[in-house]
Amino acid sequence: MYTRRIFPIRGVLKWTRRHIFLFILIALIPVILFDVVGLKWLHVPWLPLGVLGTAVAFIVSFKNNASYDRLWEARKIWGGIVNASRSWTIMVKDFITNTHAEQKLTDNELQKLKRQLVHRHVAWLTALRYQLRKDKPWEMHLKTKKSNREFRASYFRVCEDEITVENEIKPYLSEVEFKEIFAKGNQASQILGIQSKHLKTLMQKGLIEDFRHMEMMNMLVEFYTLQGKSERIKNFPYPRQFATLNYMFVWIFILLLPFGIMEGFEVIGDHILDDLAKHAEHTSLTHRIQEFIALHFVWFSIPFSALIAWVFHTMEAIGENTENPFEGGPNDVPITDMSRGIEIDIRQLIDDIDIPEPYVWKNNIVM
Repeated sequence: MYTRRIFPIRGVLKWTRRHIFLFILIALIPVILFDVVGLKWLHVPWLPLGVLGTAVAFIVSFKNNASYDRLWEARKIWGGIVNASRSWTIMVKDFITNTHAEQKLTDNELQKLKRQLVHRHVAWLTALRYQLRKDKPWEMHLKTKKSNREFRASYFRVCEDEITVENEIKPYLSEVEFKEIFAKGNQASQILGIQSKHLKTLMQKGLIEDFRHMEMMNMLVEFYTLQGKSERIKNFPYPRQFATLNYMFVWIFILLLPFGIMEGFEVIGDHILDDLAKHAEHTSLTHRIQEFIALHFVWFSIPFSALIAWVFHTMEAIGENTENPFEGGPNDVPITDMSRGIEIDIRQLIDDIDIPEPYVWKNNIVM
């Protein structure tokens, strides 16, 4: 997630530079055919093209709104994970006591027990964010697509790229638990299952009374709910039929755009020639330069066509880059940073030791 007020213009141009060159080429070819080859019939009336552009603008805005809704829902889900994690830690801290215990534990043993439950929760956070970072066929493939790979290398690193989930989780689990969760498919779900089994054991020993056990189980159910909501966004893409048609309509408009703009610039050039014929000295150098410009004024359609195409395509690309809020781009929910923030917060609540430092990110990007 980018944290400054606006993206740097240089970064936006670098990100889109390949398409800018393509748009200039797309605009250049019709102008050459129109002005150099002399195919004056090679143009499209602006009225139907304007209607098409209006329709494309509505379609692009619809996709961007839907993409933002997915992003905002993902942020609310992880806001819920932050709050629920704090609540879970307070319950662990205050509900597990010797008051009703059959066999009393020492303060150090109680602290070790609480630390185990909190560390296991950190392992759940870690497993969940790794699952949400996995590539899906419909995503932007930040590690393979060239423009995104360049941006990723220039602006930030993501821990999931450098450290495996096994190495990241191992310090928070016992050897038996580690082998158990990686012997099955959904590691995050398995960790919550181990938490539930552990709570049942604590209740049987009297370290948690029935009512408190029920409240803590409700928190595990809440974690399952929040995990399921995250997985729903991750595993169900923005409908491909809408994404495909949106992409096709934008490119149809971009390809037709130069043919609709050329005639308008040709008319402007004719008006300039008429004015020059009335007011200028025909023998002056300035008049000849102005006349040359007016005769070939259609070439000014190239930058304007490229600009309009860039605006439409960039808006479409923004929607495409926003629709998958967990893949690790600059527009996504920073679940890696949030997970580290939650870990620091909840481990401080139980007075833990060896608490890690917050991640240090480059160039105002947090992940």
